[in-house]
Amino acid sequence: MTDKTQTMGPRRRSLLKLFFGDVFSALLTVSSVLVVLSLLPALEWATIDAHWTVVSPNECREGGACWAFIRAKLNLILFGLYPPDEQWRPTIVIGLVIAMILASLSPRLWGKGLLMAWGGATFAMLVLMQGGIFGLYYVPTSKWGGLPVTLLLATLSLGLAFPLAVLLALGRRGKLPIARAISITMIELVRGFPLVSLLFVAAIVLPLLLPPDWSVDKLGRTLAALTIFASSYLAEVIRGGLQSLDEGQKEAAEALGIPYWKIIWHIVLPQAIQNVIPPLTNTAIVMVKNTSLVLIVGVFDMLSAARSAATDPEWPSPFSEAYMFVALIYFIICFGISSYSHYLEQGIQARRHS
Repeated sequence: MTDKTQTMGPRRRSLLKLFFGDVFSALLTVSSVLVVLSLLPALEWATIDAHWTVVSPNECREGGACWAFIRAKLNLILFGLYPPDEQWRPTIVIGLVIAMILASLSPRLWGKGLLMAWGGATFAMLVLMQGGIFGLYYVPTSKWGGLPVTLLLATLSLGLAFPLAVLLALGRRGKLPIARAISITMIELVRGFPLVSLLFVAAIVLPLLLPPDWSVDKLGRTLAALTIFASSYLAEVIRGGLQSLDEGQKEAAEALGIPYWKIIWHIVLPQAIQNVIPPLTNTAIVMVKNTSLVLIVGVFDMLSAARSAATDPEWPSPFSEAYMFVALIYFIICFGISSYSHYLEQGIQARRHS
């Protein structure tokens, strides 16, 4: 160590070792600085040169980000084609989803009461969105769009997929040959197809296979495809958690005469899920982002609404601003899920070491 380095304070020496301690750290530091410098024009475009308010859309042609477009088209991006006079209903739905998610954060509230609350809240959301009863104006699902559709598809697909995934995971690890064969076939078949193909099957092929008198709404078929897709991936994650447990606990519970489903529900599943929180979180984040693919089958989600808003000829094609705004909403949702997962892991580790 040189004399100059020795004369530095401990904080400066630690920083110097962190950023230039070896060749790899030095290259990474220089590369990061170059990346930041390359982004400076984009930051200037998004902030300094940006148009936050405009008198005429033509002002956005002068350069810089046109955030005034987001302000003008906010209702279309958030609510899609939903009737403007009735947009207070999807606003309440967004609030209900957020409220239920916040109420579900504390593990102390997990139980039958929370499941019943989610059931009641889901029913209220669907009634508010569709109407037709309680004096509410009827709005077909073809008019639904924007953020409420994204939130409903994400929460309902994951909520419906989880119990199905548990059954598939137990069936694949079970000893019953028929249940095992069905579980393996479904998991491997669904995981072998991309989500886009399942969406096309649900939107186009499924109506042809149903009896003539049967009709399933396009949004319902899309939800079914997302649920089946999510359940197959969640099943493999849960199966990994089940394999991580010692069979001695299950055998001891069976020796005490505890029924099979009580063993699974009270002993096996809680420990298995705790062991696979990171991959479960990853699957949940992927499913939230996968909701953006429903636009290819004609479901008017938030990304579809932003894309439609950006085609307004009065504005100078602000596709970048529209997509960045939608990306910010997706980032907030996914970052929230990731942060909550980290919170759960810290709580579990604290209990294990206490």
